[in-house]
Amino acid sequence: MVDHLEQQFQALETQESVTPDYPDQDHVLIIEDDKRLAELTRDYLEANGFQVTLEADGAKGVDRILTLQPDLVILDLMLPGEDGLAICRRVRPNFAGPIMMLTARTDDLDQVLGLEMGADDYVPKPVQPRVLLARMRALLRRADGPAPDGEMRLRFENLEIDNATREAWLSGERIDLTSAEFDLLWLLGRNAGRVLTREEIFSDLRGIKYDGQDRSIDVRVSRIRPKIGDDPNQPHRIKTVRSKGYLFVKDS
Repeated sequence: MVDHLEQQFQALETQESVTPDYPDQDHVLIIEDDKRLAELTRDYLEANGFQVTLEADGAKGVDRILTLQPDLVILDLMLPGEDGLAICRRVRPNFAGPIMMLTARTDDLDQVLGLEMGADDYVPKPVQPRVLLARMRALLRRADGPAPDGEMRLRFENLEIDNATREAWLSGERIDLTSAEFDLLWLLGRNAGRVLTREEIFSDLRGIKYDGQDRSIDVRVSRIRPKIGDDPNQPHRIKTVRSKGYLFVKDS
């Protein structure tokens, strides 16, 4: 797998360099115990305008994330010392940046668990370098906040969603949301009263077509519901529309 990726990295090095979208050098922390793969990824990202820090020991992962507060974390699932799921769960209360989970395991359960622990994206290995770069930039664009035009705040009874500060409140209490959860909540709220299909959600949030298999949207909805006071068993705010998608209900 690493040999295959090395060939891709080397091929890209001979082509015209890609102009980075982030000239201020966003800081990326890669927690990966495969030294060769980590270094190849670091070199490629640095060539595309990122500052990169490597960490191979899962036991140091939590401290590194909380101390460095990088703009984005690429987190391997299987690590020595502490696995990626545990790291993600432990840092989420004090780290708001995007976390991309990168792993050779493709089990649906691993993907669901990763998302439930607070990961923003879940990428199976091997991933093509340009695909990795595109998905990183998509996460960073969303984390950087909304465009200056358009509606900035939505109110639904005791729920408020502010797209300028990327925060939400329930009865005046701030809701703890990951970047990906906020993006989905804002999209649903902005389209309140209209059924959004999974195809529309994927296109808007990730810029890709829905493959009919990815469960990340469903997992995030299940995490958002209790946070906004919605009963997961009998939701009144975010309703599932069978075989279609989701409906964010306007105030009665």
